[in-house]
This record gives sequence, C-alpha cells and structure tokens, in this order.
Amino acid sequence: MSRLEKLQEFLKESPNDPFLKYAIATEILKLGNEKEAAEHFYKLVESDPDYVGTYYHLGKLLEKLDDEKEALRIYEEGIQVATKMRDSNALRELRQAHQELIDELEY
Repeated sequence: MSRLEKLQEFLKESPNDPFLKYAIATEILKLGNEKEAAEHFYKLVESDPDYVGTYYHLGKLLEKLDDEKEALRIYEEGIQVATKMRDSNALRELRQAHQELIDELEY
C-alpha cells in the first residue's frame, strides 16, 4: 500500500482531519500531479479555512502553474487567516512570498 493510499484510508476513519487532507494534497504534489494537488488544496481551503499552512503551499503551486494573479489572491487570503489565528510564523512566510511575487512581477 502506497503512502497516498494509507493517508486516504486514514481520512476515511477521520474525514474531518485537516492535517490528513493537507498530507494527501502534498503527497499528490510529490507524485507530480500538480493540478490534482491544487484541487485538493482548494478543497482544504474551503472545508478548513483556518488551516493556515495550506495558503503558502497552494500559492507556491499556483506560481509554478503560472497563475500569479491567483497566487497573490491566495497569499492575501492566507495573510488574513494567519493574522486572525495569530500565527506569526505563517504570517511572515505568507507576507514574504506575497512580496517576492510582487517584486518578480514588477521586473
């Protein structure tokens, strides 16, 4: 049984666990299925909007998929969530990613 299959089995037992949903999305990304991984990250944002780590990884994936406008929107949404959750580390990472993308787009 692959790691992805194991995670999917765990999710059946705990369908509301945001960490498992996040782990499945990142495992799908590791397998090279970028668009499918993005779909899973979006579902996680929808079902568990306070799961802060999602925003950074979804934003980076969107940058890789050349959807910079959407990446900026996701970073901005993540900045709001990180502020609300008082997660200073995530807030710093999201602000930095957001600013780096803005800087890149200006060149």
